[in-house]
Amino acid sequence: MRVLVVDDSMFVAKQIGQILTSEGYEIVATAGDGKEGVEKYKELYPNVDLVTMDITMPRMDGITALEQIMAFDKNAKVVMISALGKEELVKKSLLIGAKNYIVKPLDRKKVLERISSALK
Repeated sequence: MRVLVVDDSMFVAKQIGQILTSEGYEIVATAGDGKEGVEKYKELYPNVDLVTMDITMPRMDGITALEQIMAFDKNAKVVMISALGKEELVKKSLLIGAKNYIVKPLDRKKVLERISSALK
């Protein structure tokens, strides 16, 4: 499974990368904001099985990036990553087409559960 990690926090991106690679996922690329995430998705398409997308980022937020990825590929599998207290944004992203969400701080077991359920 090939994953694109989109997060403006290097720490979070690294953490997700470590959790996923330890379970056999391959991180094909990382992006530091939504704009770069959309560009990388289009560049790597169709060789991306899943995107983890932070909601709050500079230049382009995760919801706008999600809309653009879904417009480009309606079958994209995107899992949103959000800080606590962003329920409205999480709901909006699920309506747009996100498959699931993960709340920070990251819990290894939850990350793996939510990601494997998004890939079904």
